[in-house]
Amino acid sequence: MNPIRLKIQIPENKIAVGHSRFWGNPDLPIGVDYPMYIDEDGDQYPYFFICQINLEQLASFAPNNPLPHTGLLSFFAKIDHYIGYSNADYEIGGHVSNPDAVKILYFPTTDTLREVILVDEEDNQTSPNELEICFTNDMGKLEDEHILFAEPTHREWETWESPFEDWTILLQIDSFEGKDFQLNFMDFGVMDFLISPVSLEKHDFSDVRGIILST
Repeated sequence: MNPIRLKIQIPENKIAVGHSRFWGNPDLPIGVDYPMYIDEDGDQYPYFFICQINLEQLASFAPNNPLPHTGLLSFFAKIDHYIGYSNADYEIGGHVSNPDAVKILYFPTTDTLREVILVDEEDNQTSPNELEICFTNDMGKLEDEHILFAEPTHREWETWESPFEDWTILLQIDSFEGKDFQLNFMDFGVMDFLISPVSLEKHDFSDVRGIILST
């Protein structure tokens, strides 16, 4: 599969429910709660929402891509430290993470989606402002490397560590910044979401892993 680059830009208008977006708030089906996790102290925290991909939009751009061609694929991860919460633990680092470090949700249809907004104790939205995602195959060398099915160009060794040697980069997120955020993966590296070929073929996103690569 050829890499598909994500071009991120400030939207002119509010992004419609179910459309591809980076940051902002996730769209979840009615009856589905925002994904949470329990830390080692027994406290509950939300996963950080990174982006969502409208799979019909993606299929229109890349009809041969191996993801489902309808629905929504949403990416969450424990990246709080890298987005500026200095007291947060490093849940994802330079080795393939545990499966609970990331959360990928797939919804086969976008019919019952609604925006779910997280706020802090003062009713302020906790996520950076939403950004629009466009798909492209042609970006300049200095553009951010947000890429579906990226090649492991940032990896300094031949394969992933055992037993993940043949796993694919489902999504690569680059370090970058905007007016209301700075995302920095260990000296401006990248974060990769890894998936096994078997799981990708089955459209099973229950065992995706994360890793940070920085040179």
